[in-house]
Amino acid sequence: MRPALALLEFDSIARGIEAGDQMVKRAPVEVLRAGTVQPGKYLVLIAGEVGDVEEAVDAGKAIATLIDLVLLPDIHPDVTAAVRGARRAGEGEALGVIETRTVAAVIQAADAGVKGAKVTLQEIRLADGLGGKGYLLFQGPVAEVEAAVEIGSASVPERVISVVIPQLHPEMGDNLSADGRFSERVGEE
Repeated sequence: MRPALALLEFDSIARGIEAGDQMVKRAPVEVLRAGTVQPGKYLVLIAGEVGDVEEAVDAGKAIATLIDLVLLPDIHPDVTAAVRGARRAGEGEALGVIETRTVAAVIQAADAGVKGAKVTLQEIRLADGLGGKGYLLFQGPVAEVEAAVEIGSASVPERVISVVIPQLHPEMGDNLSADGRFSERVGEE
């Protein structure tokens, strides 16, 4: 079985729900998550064999207008884990951050970057609490993080914001290891 993952971002919640329904009726795929995100978008994240995922994506595209789409055959396992919410402790000399306007773009950037350089994909944050944006964190040696950020950024057609921070200050590292949402951390001891 060749693993594939696809995420479709719809501009209509109603049409997104309809498209998600048609996708799972068309092909035997697993719906990892479907739901609303700000600002009024509907996301459908599916996984399965490449042919099945492609067929489901075609069904979804036929129903509604897409804001963005990513379809990754042979997705890197670290990206799959990160999309499912896994966070890895990062080590290395540098931190790389890629921020995108869409969730699909950050997943694409993560897969390209982790395949193209020897880095740890520390985390992917998707849409919730981010106004529909996404961001990822790479860690590793400076040259590898620079390569991952360059490769990941180049893989998406939209303008991205990216930085490489050599020797991240320990306090910022502690903050990144905790919950990334500011309001969740205010008042913690």
